[in-house]
Amino acid sequence: MSSYIGHRVLQAIPAVWGVTLIVFLLVRASGDPSYVLLPIEATSEQRATFRHAYGLDRALPVQYWAYLGHLVQGDFGQSLSFQEPAGEVVWRRLPATLTLVAVAVTVATVVALPLGMLAARLRGTWCDRLIMAIAVLGQSVPAFWMGMVLILLLAVQLPLLPVSGRGSLAHLVMPSLTLAFWLLALLARVTRSAMLEALGEDYIRTARAKGVRGRGIYLRHALRNALPPILTIIGLQGGALIGGAVVTETVFAWPGVGTLILDAILKNDFPVVIAGVVLVAVAVIVVNLCVDLVCVVADPRIRLHQWSPPA
Repeated sequence: MSSYIGHRVLQAIPAVWGVTLIVFLLVRASGDPSYVLLPIEATSEQRATFRHAYGLDRALPVQYWAYLGHLVQGDFGQSLSFQEPAGEVVWRRLPATLTLVAVAVTVATVVALPLGMLAARLRGTWCDRLIMAIAVLGQSVPAFWMGMVLILLLAVQLPLLPVSGRGSLAHLVMPSLTLAFWLLALLARVTRSAMLEALGEDYIRTARAKGVRGRGIYLRHALRNALPPILTIIGLQGGALIGGAVVTETVFAWPGVGTLILDAILKNDFPVVIAGVVLVAVAVIVVNLCVDLVCVVADPRIRLHQWSPPA
């Protein structure tokens, strides 16, 4: 297992490097930050001094290799707008995003698995069609619209929950539900398909022939063998939610990495943008690695040595 983890870490290095290169070029192409961060009446000499202080007057390759050298040492550079290390700025916001994503994934999983199993068990009935209709609706509704509807119902019409900010569990309810809705719909559909495929296998017929009934068939046999594709979707989409939570965070003014990166882009704060994207990329890689390891535990047919590189 340790060799597999080491192999995955080595695979992640070029991916993270590619992310830094692409983001570096894109944010540099967005314009001169001195026109955003300095007063509009600043002189050309003041702008030149600002660019020189942050090394923005050097050629792009020189800037990138200098930045990469600092990045290897764990130094993301100095934030242009916060006037403090960019890594610390992002690190303070990361727990808020991870908490939001973790709650959303948990809610989606806890609700979607029973719904998908129920739809598979009652295939072709009105209950199955209702669950799948809700799933299709969930995948069709934009996150910002869902957030607005929840605000209208639970904060305006029924003043039960706070509209924005982060402080108590009540602040977490609407953002997590908004973020969970799309994943819940996807997981319900995937669970139904995986369960139907598993229920059609020979080992299920053998178990029934041996007298296994009810929960034993669905939980012990079918669900366990249907878990790998479900876990894969949870890992992929859970990782995507970390980077894609910006819409939900913006709607509810949730102080996470998404809103921080958006604000940094508007201010051309290059170090914060790159630090945020790199940390999100690392978080996605770690989540996918954990899911791969959980799949091995859930399905004994999968072996780590099957994924290891040839000797």
